[in-house]
Amino acid sequence: MGPMTAQEVPVLIGWASREGWNPGLADARIAWDYDPGAFIALRHGGELVGGGSILSYEGRFGFMGLFIVRADHRSQGLGRQLWTYRRDHLRQRLQPGSIIGMDGVLAMVPFYERGGFQCSSLDLRFEGAGAGSESPGVFPLSDVSFEEVDRYDRLHVPAPRTGFLKRWIGQLGAHAVGVGVGGRLTGYGVMRPCEIGFKVGPLFADDPAGAEQLLVTLVSRARGGRIQLDVPESNPHALALARSLRFEESFRCARLYLGGIPALPVERIFGVTSFEFG
Repeated sequence: MGPMTAQEVPVLIGWASREGWNPGLADARIAWDYDPGAFIALRHGGELVGGGSILSYEGRFGFMGLFIVRADHRSQGLGRQLWTYRRDHLRQRLQPGSIIGMDGVLAMVPFYERGGFQCSSLDLRFEGAGAGSESPGVFPLSDVSFEEVDRYDRLHVPAPRTGFLKRWIGQLGAHAVGVGVGGRLTGYGVMRPCEIGFKVGPLFADDPAGAEQLLVTLVSRARGGRIQLDVPESNPHALALARSLRFEESFRCARLYLGGIPALPVERIFGVTSFEFG
């Protein structure tokens, strides 16, 4: 068990693809560039047989994701070892008292709870097809300063993630849009290309009307492509918005935290950034 090499990361992403997780085309590169220590390898006889990510946001918040053991090495206790190592190693990478988050499949929640995590809510994945036209009042996110985007983002996440955010909104092929009043941002959303179609995330807005403007605009830019949106079940307005666009639920998982549940404005979170990175 130890750090993953840059050459091994694409192997992990390939496994994620075969599991049906539909990773973003730039996800691994963004995470690696932001935090090269975030990828952990499980090796057997010198061969990579499992791995996962333990992203540190400025040393103040951590997120565990991409937890995979190769199919031919499962049911041997290796997954338990890998998960425990990742949890403990991430704790060491963070400031004392920092919270760690993760999204986990429902069947594994009891295991994660025994490992100290607490379930805060469910995240529901909705899928639909791009259609419609852009909403008036939505503008390119580049029309406002990055400092304003960073300021607004910090209102919705457990810790600053400036370096990650800059890479996320600027990735190749992404659409990043905002709404605002008098130069002050009141919502923004990002849609990034994935192996199949697109994913929208994050989608933050002060109110449902702003979230709808953003999502309608992003959906229209998919030009008929498949879109995935991951919605906190605890925000009923977000669920209603996804369903109003005739998106259908395809998957659900639990959002869990170690070290306490952060006080986030869930009523303004209409789409989480990523199941893998928080």
